[in-house]
Amino acid sequence: MMATIEIYTQFGCPYCTRAVALLTAKGVRFQEIDAPGGSAAREASIQRSGRTSVPQIFIDGRHIGGCDELMALDRKGGLDPLLAA
Repeated sequence: MMATIEIYTQFGCPYCTRAVALLTAKGVRFQEIDAPGGSAAREASIQRSGRTSVPQIFIDGRHIGGCDELMALDRKGGLDPLLAA
Protein backbone atom coordinates (compact mmCIF):
# COMPACT_ATOMS: atom_id res chain seq x y z
CA MET A 1 0.00 0.00 0.00
CA MET A 2 1.30 3.44 -0.92
CA ALA A 3 1.48 6.33 1.49
CA THR A 4 -0.95 9.24 1.18
CA ILE A 5 1.11 12.33 0.41
CA GLU A 6 -0.19 15.90 0.43
CA ILE A 7 1.88 18.96 -0.41
CA TYR A 8 0.63 22.52 -0.11
CA THR A 9 2.31 24.72 -2.73
CA GLN A 10 2.16 28.13 -4.33
CA PHE A 11 2.93 29.03 -7.95
CA GLY A 12 6.41 30.46 -8.42
CA CYS A 13 7.80 29.11 -5.14
CA PRO A 14 11.26 27.59 -5.77
CA TYR A 15 11.09 25.51 -2.58
CA CYS A 16 7.77 24.07 -3.70
CA THR A 17 9.28 23.22 -7.08
CA ARG A 18 12.20 21.41 -5.41
CA ALA A 19 9.93 19.41 -3.09
CA VAL A 20 7.60 18.42 -5.94
CA ALA A 21 10.61 17.44 -8.08
CA LEU A 22 11.94 15.15 -5.33
CA LEU A 23 8.59 13.43 -4.85
CA THR A 24 8.19 13.09 -8.62
CA ALA A 25 11.69 11.59 -8.89
CA LYS A 26 10.73 9.07 -6.21
CA GLY A 27 7.88 7.94 -8.48
CA VAL A 28 5.19 8.36 -5.83
CA ARG A 29 1.69 9.71 -6.28
CA PHE A 30 0.89 12.81 -4.30
CA GLN A 31 -1.80 15.44 -4.06
CA GLU A 32 -0.49 18.92 -4.78
CA ILE A 33 -2.75 21.51 -3.18
CA ASP A 34 -2.55 25.03 -4.62
CA ALA A 35 -2.32 27.27 -1.55
CA PRO A 36 -1.55 30.89 -2.47
CA GLY A 37 -1.44 33.44 0.34
CA GLY A 38 -4.89 34.39 1.59
CA SER A 39 -6.62 31.30 0.17
CA ALA A 40 -8.70 28.78 2.10
CA ALA A 41 -6.14 26.12 1.21
CA ARG A 42 -3.33 28.23 2.71
CA GLU A 43 -5.40 28.71 5.86
CA ALA A 44 -5.89 24.93 6.05
CA SER A 45 -2.14 24.43 5.65
CA ILE A 46 -1.45 26.89 8.48
CA GLN A 47 -4.00 25.18 10.72
CA ARG A 48 -2.53 21.75 10.05
CA SER A 49 1.16 22.65 10.20
CA GLY A 50 1.34 25.71 12.44
CA ARG A 51 3.52 27.34 9.77
CA THR A 52 2.70 30.14 7.34
CA SER A 53 5.18 29.18 4.60
CA VAL A 54 4.93 26.74 1.72
CA PRO A 55 5.54 24.03 0.89
CA GLN A 56 4.09 22.06 3.76
CA ILE A 57 4.28 18.31 3.31
CA PHE A 58 2.20 15.61 4.99
CA ILE A 59 2.73 11.86 4.66
CA ASP A 60 -0.12 9.71 5.96
CA GLY A 61 -1.34 12.75 7.91
CA ARG A 62 2.02 13.27 9.62
CA HIS A 63 3.52 16.71 9.16
CA ILE A 64 6.98 16.36 7.61
CA GLY A 65 7.68 20.09 7.33
CA GLY A 66 8.86 22.13 4.39
CA CYS A 67 11.33 21.57 1.58
CA ASP A 68 14.42 21.65 3.81
CA GLU A 69 12.98 19.04 6.17
CA LEU A 70 11.91 16.83 3.25
CA MET A 71 15.39 16.99 1.71
CA ALA A 72 17.08 16.30 5.08
CA LEU A 73 14.80 13.32 5.68
CA ASP A 74 15.74 11.94 2.26
CA ARG A 75 19.48 12.45 2.89
CA LYS A 76 19.20 10.50 6.16
CA GLY A 77 17.41 7.65 4.42
CA GLY A 78 14.18 8.25 6.29
CA LEU A 79 11.96 9.31 3.39
CA ASP A 80 11.75 6.07 1.38
CA PRO A 81 10.38 3.99 4.29
CA LEU A 82 7.63 6.59 4.87
CA LEU A 83 6.74 6.65 1.18
CA ALA A 84 6.46 2.87 1.06
CA ALA A 85 4.30 2.65 4.18
